[in-house]
Amino acid sequence: MRKMLVAVRAYPWVAATLAVAMVGLALLALGRGEYGRWPLTAFVLVVAVNQLVGMIREFAAGEYGLDILAILAIVSTAAVGDYWASLIVVLMITGGEALEDFASHRANRTLTSLLERAPSRAHRVAASGVAQIVAASDVAVGDELVVLPGEIVPVDGTVLSNNGSIDEASLTGEPMPVSVGAGDQIMSGAVNGAAALRLRATRVAAESQYQRIVDLVREAQASKAPMVRLANKVAVPFTAVALVIAGVAWVVSGDPARIAQVLVVATPCPLLIAAPVAFLAGMSRAARVQVVVKGGGVLEILARLRTAAFDKTGTLTHGHPQVVAVHPQDDGPHCADELLALAAGAEQFSGHVMAGPIVAAAQGRGLAVRASSGVVEQAGHGVAAQVSGRAVRVGRRAFAGAADGEAGASSLHLPAGRLAVHVGIDGKYAGWIELADEVRAEAAGVIAELRGGGVEHVMMLTGDGAATARVIADAVGIDDIRAGLLPADKVDAVRGESRRPVMMVGDGINDAPVLAAADVGVAMGAAGATAASDSADAVIMVDSLAGVARLVTIARQTVRVAKQSIGIGIGLSVVLMLVAGAGAIPAVVGAALQELVDLTSILWALRALRAPRASR
Repeated sequence: MRKMLVAVRAYPWVAATLAVAMVGLALLALGRGEYGRWPLTAFVLVVAVNQLVGMIREFAAGEYGLDILAILAIVSTAAVGDYWASLIVVLMITGGEALEDFASHRANRTLTSLLERAPSRAHRVAASGVAQIVAASDVAVGDELVVLPGEIVPVDGTVLSNNGSIDEASLTGEPMPVSVGAGDQIMSGAVNGAAALRLRATRVAAESQYQRIVDLVREAQASKAPMVRLANKVAVPFTAVALVIAGVAWVVSGDPARIAQVLVVATPCPLLIAAPVAFLAGMSRAARVQVVVKGGGVLEILARLRTAAFDKTGTLTHGHPQVVAVHPQDDGPHCADELLALAAGAEQFSGHVMAGPIVAAAQGRGLAVRASSGVVEQAGHGVAAQVSGRAVRVGRRAFAGAADGEAGASSLHLPAGRLAVHVGIDGKYAGWIELADEVRAEAAGVIAELRGGGVEHVMMLTGDGAATARVIADAVGIDDIRAGLLPADKVDAVRGESRRPVMMVGDGINDAPVLAAADVGVAMGAAGATAASDSADAVIMVDSLAGVARLVTIARQTVRVAKQSIGIGIGLSVVLMLVAGAGAIPAVVGAALQELVDLTSILWALRALRAPRASR
């Protein structure tokens, strides 16, 4: 009940329209339908006046659209006594305004989700050397802080610890942990690794990197240009044609009734109903392939898409390290499966970012993850454990027991984006496990399909280094690579692109600003990246990039069907207007014919629910 009252207060015109409709239906059920005629007619005329006032204000601000057509539809249907048709038009108008208002609050939800994740506290080292918990906003430049394992870095700062590791995936997209040492600069929003990290604040929280992301999202959403909807583009010329025909009919015949006869068949339904039905059908079809689209306007833009931009990590790649190869020591006694199984046994209870992929790889090969005991984890070095009676050490090369110059251990030349985890068994170096964030199998096909569908330009925007970005770009067929970018740089890249509209596909907090700034932002939402999903105009709910190509295909077909339904409806209406202008169609007959035109347009619009046979 409370939620209902809130909705009534938020959208009073919708509530009033539904209430009036219920009263009218009740009177019909009681056999007293004639008593509802005047209240319903009065109500729809009040709405028409309200719309007229709003239209005048919008026109003064340089905006125009369906308002005049809606007003004419209400007045003309009421004039010929079809007050139920008037009420339906009113419900469409008020309901549409409510939906637009609801959608406009997305920016606030986005900022809220970002702020909820923002670090709210910090461990500040007092003069006594004891760390005290303070609000992140109370940290001053120069304060010494301690960031505990797994905590979010509260402010930008300079590392004081000799060694440590942080996860910057939410900021730069880099999936691998980043090693840091004394003197290195780190940004707020990064997640600390397994060891406590000391740092000195170089910026206050309000000026640190995380707050910059929040500000960028707010600015991008506020500056996004409003879109002129397809129906609005057609409304003004169609209205002008209807008025001209009605006026000429009146002048030639000398009968003012010709105006009503013409306007009653000048149905706005292909614009007010049929076009929205087509877009709702397209959105429904997108939902069937697990893509949530936040409004029909998104499909309109995607149908004209010229540039597609992609984040790298979590978008073109899976976003997390995976074992790609196991390399036993040359001439060593251990095979690859044994090496991986022992390493997984030692790592199975570790919280390190590389532990999970190693265990998953062993299980994926059908290997038993053996029980371990005496597990000791040395932050920044590795894990030591007893596994099936073997002393296993997994981590850095030296920690695994490799001697300097030992073959296979000291002279690794890994490709960009690859990382090695070394394994020692019974005090001897046994080999290494190679991990990488692999390219999605469908990524190259998606890029090719977009290009084949008319997208002129494809680019990669990533915070990763150029060498790693180049490897991924070459694998998927992208030539334009922008690497080493912070969130603000991604926004600038999208805003500077001249081939518009621009679609940006990304995930994670670091992509929230550019998703908001793009003409259409598409988020990979399967991993639950709330900030990215809220900033985006469409969200892919499964862990696959294939939804991007499907979404663009659906958008193009939806707009094609919407245009066809508008054309059919308007074409039939113009024919009927000419006949009515000649006096051959009385108003009552015209109202019936209008319903047939509406039905034809709506049925055609529903074709957007179906995929073309050629694409199945």
